Amino acid sequence: MNTTITGEILIGQRAIDNGQRTLKAVNPATGETLAPDFAQAGPAEVEQACAAAWAAFDTYRETRLEDRARFLEAIGDQIMQLGQALVDRAVAETALPAARIEGERARTVGQLRLFAQVVRAGEFLDVRVDTAMPDRQPLPRPDLRLRNIALGPVAVFGASNFPLAFSVAGGDTASALAAGCPVIVKGHPAHPGTGELVGRAIQAAARECGMPEGVFSLLLGGIETGTSLVQDARIKGVGFTGSRTGGLALVDIASKRREPIPVFAEMSSINPVFLFPAALAARAEELGKAFIGSLTMGAGQFCTNPGIVVALDSPDLDRFLKAADATLSSHVPSAMLTPGIHGAYQKGVQALETAQGVQLCARGGTGEGPNRGAAAVFSTAVSNFLSQEALQHEVFGASSLVVRCQRPEDMREIAERIEGQLTVTLHMEEADYELARGLVPILERKAGRILANGWPTGVEVAHAMVHGGPFPATSDSRFTSVGTLAIRRFLRPVSYQSLPSQLLPETLRSENLGRVSRLEDGKRLLP
Repeated sequence: MNTTITGEILIGQRAIDNGQRTLKAVNPATGETLAPDFAQAGPAEVEQACAAAWAAFDTYRETRLEDRARFLEAIGDQIMQLGQALVDRAVAETALPAARIEGERARTVGQLRLFAQVVRAGEFLDVRVDTAMPDRQPLPRPDLRLRNIALGPVAVFGASNFPLAFSVAGGDTASALAAGCPVIVKGHPAHPGTGELVGRAIQAAARECGMPEGVFSLLLGGIETGTSLVQDARIKGVGFTGSRTGGLALVDIASKRREPIPVFAEMSSINPVFLFPAALAARAEELGKAFIGSLTMGAGQFCTNPGIVVALDSPDLDRFLKAADATLSSHVPSAMLTPGIHGAYQKGVQALETAQGVQLCARGGTGEGPNRGAAAVFSTAVSNFLSQEALQHEVFGASSLVVRCQRPEDMREIAERIEGQLTVTLHMEEADYELARGLVPILERKAGRILANGWPTGVEVAHAMVHGGPFPATSDSRFTSVGTLAIRRFLRPVSYQSLPSQLLPETLRSENLGRVSRLEDGKRLLP
C-alpha cells in the first residue's frame, strides 16, 4: 500500500490541495518539524465534504448488513497493510513508544472487527413488530413495526492522546459507520500525518467495498473549521474526545443551530481511587507502587488517570505514600504529546503547589529534552479539599492529589461532592465490604464504571464496557464512547404503521429478509 504522506485534504475519494498549507507536524520529543506541510480546510472544503456525506447518506444507511460489516473489516485490513510506516509516523508525531502505538493499532482494528460482528447480528436495529389486531375491542390495533435507522452524517473530532484508537478510524468513527452514518473527521493537528495514512486506508476500503463516495472525509483545520462543520445543517451528530472547554464549546454551537443536534463529548474526569482501611493495612506498599505505575502511564495523558486518592489518615496511608515516593523518585518522564499540553500540565501542577493547605508528597525526575512533565503527588486534608472547588479540577498529566480523611463518613461526603466521573476505583479487602457497600449507591450516580482492586487506566473494548459518565465526564451520561453500546449514539427509532409490505425495509417484512432477531408481539424471535 502507498504510504506517502502528501498533506492533502481527503474528501470522499479525492485528495485536494487548496494551497493553504499552514499546518506543520512537530516531534514533541525533539522539537523537529516533520514534512510535509498540511493543507487546512476552509469553508469550501467543509461544504464539499458535507455535500458528499449527505449525498451518500440514504444509500449508505441502507447497505446490506453483510456489506457494511465487510467495509468495517476492510478498513482494519487496510490499516494493518500500512505496516511499519504507520507506527513510525505515529511515534514521530506523538513521542509515544512504538509498543504503545502497536497496541493501539491492534485495539483500533479490533474494535472495527467487533463492530462488524455487531452489524452482522443486526440486534442494534432493535426490530419490533406488533401485528394488527383488527377485531380488538373497544378499538382495533394497527400493524406497527419499528427499527432503528442511522442518525445522519456525523462529525468526529480526533483526540490528541490516542492517535489511532480515538482518532480518524477510532471508536467514534467505527460506531458511526456501523450505525450507517457517513463520517467527516476533523483530524487532530498534533498527528496529521498519522491521520492522513489512516484516512487513505479508509478511502481504499471504501473503494474496495463499493461504498458511496461521500461515506468518509478527513479535514484538518482550526476552530473555524470545526465550527463550520458542526454548524452545517447536514451534520446530524458529533463525536468528541478532549477538554471540557472544547466539548462545551461544541455543545453550545450545536444547541444554537436552527436544528439542534446531539454532541457526544467525553471531556473531564479525575477518576477517584478509594483506598479502604483493610486494603491499606494488607498491601500499602504494593498499592503505592501500582498507583505510580497507573499515574505515570503514557506520561499521565489518559482520560482515566487516577487524579485523586481518598483514604483514612493513618500510618498505613503513610506507608502507601512512602512506597509511592520511592517509586516515583526514579521515574524519568517521557515527552508529552504537544507543547500546549505540556504547558497546561505545568500550570496545573504549579496551581496545586501554591494552593492553600496542599503539600507535595512525591516528585519524579524532569528528564532531558523538551515537553517533559515531572510527575507529582500532593496531599491535603479532607476539610481543605471540600472547601476548595479548584482542587477537583483535572490536571491532564501525571499529577494526583491524596485526600486524607479523618473518619469513614468523610469518604462518603467526598463521594457525594465530587463531579461526574468516567471511573471510580475501590481497593478493598473483605473486611472493607460494609464500608464500601455504603458508597456504591452514591458512586453509581457519579460514574460510568466502578472498578474493584484494579486501576482505571486501560479501557477494554467489549460489550459490557461503559466509557462515559455524568457531567462533566461526558455531555450525555446515557451513552458510552467505548464498547459495542457506542453505536446507540448514532441511531434513532422509526415506527411504520400499516405500511404495505412492499414499502417496508427488508428487516421489518414478515418474511424477515434481513435475517435479524425481532421482538414480535412481545416474544423474542431469532432469525
